[in-house]
Order: sequence, then structure tokens, then C-alpha cells
Amino acid sequence: MKLVSWNVNGIRASVKKGFEDIVKDFDADVFCVQETKAQDDQVAEALKEITDYELFSNSAKRKGYSGTGILSKEKPVAFNKNMGVALHDLEGRITHAEYEHFHLVNVYIPNSGSGLKRLDYRAGWDKDFTNYLKELSKSKPLIITGDFNVAHTENDLANPKSNYNKTSGFTQVEIDGFDNMLKEVNLVDSFRTLHPTTFDKYTFWSARGGARGRNVGWRLDYFLVSESIWDKVKSSEIHDQIMGSDHCPISLEIEF
Repeated sequence: MKLVSWNVNGIRASVKKGFEDIVKDFDADVFCVQETKAQDDQVAEALKEITDYELFSNSAKRKGYSGTGILSKEKPVAFNKNMGVALHDLEGRITHAEYEHFHLVNVYIPNSGSGLKRLDYRAGWDKDFTNYLKELSKSKPLIITGDFNVAHTENDLANPKSNYNKTSGFTQVEIDGFDNMLKEVNLVDSFRTLHPTTFDKYTFWSARGGARGRNVGWRLDYFLVSESIWDKVKSSEIHDQIMGSDHCPISLEIEF
């Protein structure tokens, strides 16, 4: 089974930049998207030409903001939205598909914002999301993917020293939240585990200063897999040659 995840930075803009061809070229069983920046009906309209997949989406109450979606060739056992916490469930940040062997959670975790003004909210979100995953994992193993808006270690961004505790995505609060989730839910960071010495592969680049051309990036996008099914994972890759967003796609192959 092949799964792909991509923060598209606007699904309608992405379609204009060749999203349909990229989906076709990957030929994944499941294709997850984050930051659709569109309401559910607009996402469906934008992706109407992609007929090999069933679409499940979750849009934010605020128009043109956040939003996630799952394109699945196989009809899931069930589809759900959100984590069931009213404070967090207004921004369309979670789409969850249950399959025979696992739960797939597609997530767009909140950014702590400029000046870290949303850091306290982010810390609470991480705790509640961890509890949501722990509960979900009681019934089946998990595959969690999406934009986690945190570089886990100094090997996951180009300039760790200048960004540490100053920039959203690399504060100790965010790192601790990610660490706690991995430990509490028994999750494996698939890319880092399979590529322990690869330190120049990133999934996000700022639009400023030619960052992508210079590969001054961050690894913010992940496939996390329950330890109980880790032995079934075949590959985990970052596709940084694919353009069309300030993020690039990532993929996971797993065999059940």
C-alpha cells in the first residue's frame, strides 16, 4: 500500500499547477492533503477530474483557511473528522479514515504564529491530539501523516541555532509536544528511522530569500507509524523535486 501526503498551500492553486498529474504519477492508494484553503464543496469542485479516488474533506469554519482532505482508492471502513474537542474542531485540521488494518489520521497541526503568539494554544493542541491518538490506538494501529509544524531535532532544519526558541516550529515547547506524542502513542518517525544519517532532506522552504534554491529548509511533514506495525513498512521518502507548493510531498509504502 502506497500513501502520499502533501501540504498543497491551497488546493485550487495547486490544481492550476498540475496537482492532478502529480496524483496520477504517484498512483498512490491514498493521497492526503493539508492546507486546502477551501470549503468542502470547493475542494470537491477543484478535484472533480480525479475520478479514481473517493474524496473525504474537512474545511475550517473560517473560509480560505486551513483544511484537510483524503483521496482514497479503497472505500474506508469509516471516515471521521476532528478530535472531538470543541476548542480545536473549528479549523478542519483532522481527517481520519479507518481501514481494515489501521487508522489513518491526516493532520495539519497549528502553527505557533509570528512572535510565537499562538504557542500556548499549540501546546494545548498537542496534548489533546496525543490523547485523541491514544484512544484511537486502542482499536487498531495508527498511521499519522501531515504537516506537524515542528522540526523534531536540529538535524531537521538547515539553521537550528538561529531558530531555536525564537521561531515557530523549533521551540522546546513544540519539540517536547512531539516527543511526548511519539512516546505516549508508541509511534515511529518513519523517514528518520529509515534514513538516520540523511540530514539535508527537507519538506518546507520559506518563500523568502530563495530558500528552496539554496535548500535552506525544514522537515515539518511526517509519516508516523505505530510500533506494532513498523516491521511492515517498506519505504519512507521525501520528494523534494516536486514543485507547486512551499512544501513537497512525502510517501510511505507498507505491506499488510
